Amino acid sequence: MQIWALFWHINQLNENPIALGGIGAARVLPIIIFSLIGGVMADSRDRRKIMFVTQSIAALLMLSLALFTQFGQITIWHVYIVTALQATVAAFDAPSRQALIPNLLPKEDLPNGFSMTFTAFQAGSVIGPALSGIVIAFAGQEAVYYFNAFSFLAVIFALFMIGDVPQTLAEKPVGLGIESIREGIQFILSKQIIFSSMILDFVATFFASASTLMPIIAKDVLKVGVEEYGYLSAAQAFGAVSVALVISQVKEIRKQGLWLLGSVIFFGFAAILFGITKSFIIAWISVALMGASDGVSTIIRNTIRQLQTPDYIRGRMTSVNQIFFQGGPQLGEIRAGVVAQLFGAPYAIVSGGIGCIIGTLAIAWKWNHLPKFNGDEPIEAGATSAPSTGASMIANRVRKP
Repeated sequence: MQIWALFWHINQLNENPIALGGIGAARVLPIIIFSLIGGVMADSRDRRKIMFVTQSIAALLMLSLALFTQFGQITIWHVYIVTALQATVAAFDAPSRQALIPNLLPKEDLPNGFSMTFTAFQAGSVIGPALSGIVIAFAGQEAVYYFNAFSFLAVIFALFMIGDVPQTLAEKPVGLGIESIREGIQFILSKQIIFSSMILDFVATFFASASTLMPIIAKDVLKVGVEEYGYLSAAQAFGAVSVALVISQVKEIRKQGLWLLGSVIFFGFAAILFGITKSFIIAWISVALMGASDGVSTIIRNTIRQLQTPDYIRGRMTSVNQIFFQGGPQLGEIRAGVVAQLFGAPYAIVSGGIGCIIGTLAIAWKWNHLPKFNGDEPIEAGATSAPSTGASMIANRVRKP
């Protein structure tokens, strides 16, 4: 609910497209600066405890945004500052969150586990944006922020109910210094299938990210109001949930490299269709198709990376991936905002879709092993036994390969 309400809010405070691009700048710098440290912490600390702290801080940040808005003290700079602080928290939260999943499931169940996790996330992304427009219309902008602030209580409760989680650490103690970060980067560079999928992630999201332009498209191109804006914002997640539900029931996916590349190319074509249409229905369908294709690529990318990464270094792998996964769209939003300021929002979206397609073809040519990846390669991740007592399991150490 919050992210789409935030885009609408910024557009109300400043109608220039470049102002929406500023959200990307506010997010990307903390991610670049703190993600690697967050990854090291995820490999050297209890991941569940880290999430307790990050989720609590995130709740307080959202509460402050709600209070600023309710009492009429909000400015665009307040939004940028809170967004930057939230991105800092996410830089520590995301590596632990994603690295925790393989600690909960045996390796044979991980692909379906990733699909179900993605489905749950996207289900919230369907309901949230649709509700955000309705809530803003009937209860005001601050109500969305209040909803989000109190929703963190559910996350904290879920962490409590999970209980202690087995976690293996490297034989060599992991500190918070440059050596630990370097080890994570060297691992990724040695795994070309992981590295090339990260590059693909960055290129696709850099060119095809135009979420921040949605308020402008809704108001100025499609000529609709805040409620329709909410429905349009939910379309991408609706498409993603639909395809994720299908994938979660598939026992195994083969020719994963080709599926990955094909889905990203399809994403680019759907973005082009969204950029050129003036029909709300066609726009909704095109955004839903973008979500469906993004759902396929996201599930396959996450499965490849997590299954090809041993537990002791998974947090650092995830932190580097977060720079690509989060940095791409945030920088892409800056790109979209600048291009929209100069040439208009539709041109920014269409040119991004074209760039996404060209970039994907270039990556397939450069890393020709990516199209050949089948999905039945050896697995290096997954819980090997049922969870036991927390302290002793967390203290277990495994020899580094």
